[in-house]
Amino acid sequence: MARIGYHCSHEQYPPSQLLRNAKLAAQAGFRTAMCSDHFHPWSEQQGQSGFTWSWLGAALEGTPMSFGTVCAPGQRYHPAIIAQAAATLAEMHADRFWVAVGSGEALNESITGEPWISKPQRRERMRECIDIMRSLWAGETVTHSGQVSVRNARLYSRPAHPPLIHAACLTPETAEWAGSWADGMITVSQEHAQMQEVVSAFRSGGGAGKPVYLQVVLSHAASDEEALHAATTQWRQAALDKTLLADLDTPAAFDRATAQLTPQDIAGSVRISASAEQHLDWLMKDAELGFDTLFVHNVHRDQEAFVAAFAEKVLPHFER
Repeated sequence: MARIGYHCSHEQYPPSQLLRNAKLAAQAGFRTAMCSDHFHPWSEQQGQSGFTWSWLGAALEGTPMSFGTVCAPGQRYHPAIIAQAAATLAEMHADRFWVAVGSGEALNESITGEPWISKPQRRERMRECIDIMRSLWAGETVTHSGQVSVRNARLYSRPAHPPLIHAACLTPETAEWAGSWADGMITVSQEHAQMQEVVSAFRSGGGAGKPVYLQVVLSHAASDEEALHAATTQWRQAALDKTLLADLDTPAAFDRATAQLTPQDIAGSVRISASAEQHLDWLMKDAELGFDTLFVHNVHRDQEAFVAAFAEKVLPHFER
């Protein structure tokens, strides 16, 4: 039976408000959550982007929920640093923290000034980083030379059980590749046929029996019109091609790329409804695809009304 989780959007809220949102969700009955890990927001209209790894310590201490985040070690982050950060969280909050890895977006990673390499190269670099992180969690002294370099690194503070590493996958090709090495997979909501292809590819690539998560992007508000307005002002980038999502490098570039999109374009990529029952119906269909956890991300800023509505009308239908 699937579980409903709460998504914390660093791009939309100051870190202090985002922590209050997480506590609100926990009090309402959410038992698990995830958050983004950005250096920049997608758009100037979102306007925030706190440091995830500082915030996660407060969120894990301040709520009973488990947490995960999606990051891209290799350019903005050295994998040894992410291994240390994740190990510290997992040691303090046993079995309550997981990390997912992806090949990243120029929006966040290109701030280092290093070249933004091709997707195949980024994927190869990511795989190197995963091996480095796992070796460090195993207590090994790591020296490595490749797309990233490590010299005589060893973690002295480690958890009894290392955090799970999930793969962030948008396409069936990436999902099939990740099935053999990832502990699980996370993807984002899209057409059901496309999501089914991603899940099936992960399972056929070696991921059978491993957990699969879904981040559900939605807009819930007092009216359909208000929900549509929130989606078109807060989450326009959802309607862009996946290549553009990876390669545009500033919030201003995303604002230019989305300037000509219509509300109908956005509505094709964000689930928009004032009805919690409609969202429940969509989520039940997601669960039928085999997802273990559905992390709901309401892009509308009224999180109090959203959490209250979903706690009453959605959570009771899923595992608690």
